[in-house]
Amino acid sequence: MTNATSLRRRTLSALAATMLLAGGLLLGQTATAPTAQAAGKTVTCNVREMHKQSTDLRAKAAKLQRLGATAEARKARAQADALDRQAQACIDADNTAPKPFPN
Repeated sequence: MTNATSLRRRTLSALAATMLLAGGLLLGQTATAPTAQAAGKTVTCNVREMHKQSTDLRAKAAKLQRLGATAEARKARAQADALDRQAQACIDADNTAPKPFPN
């Protein structure tokens, strides 16, 4: 009985230590991950070009769908959706960015 109890205690202790270490690593990585603005990098987006690429991809998806290539059409639509989300994120970032003081 004591042998099984000590084995359980060691297993639970090891499991708890592993969970604490894993949680600490995850929290440490999220707390130290720099954002683009904090790192001093400027990100430029060409929203018109992104929308044009998205439109072209949607036209390609429609053509592929007509030809019966549904998997490729789905992939092209997913890429177009990703471009639209990225363009919207750029627009939102421009709208919410702090404005410089007028000179």
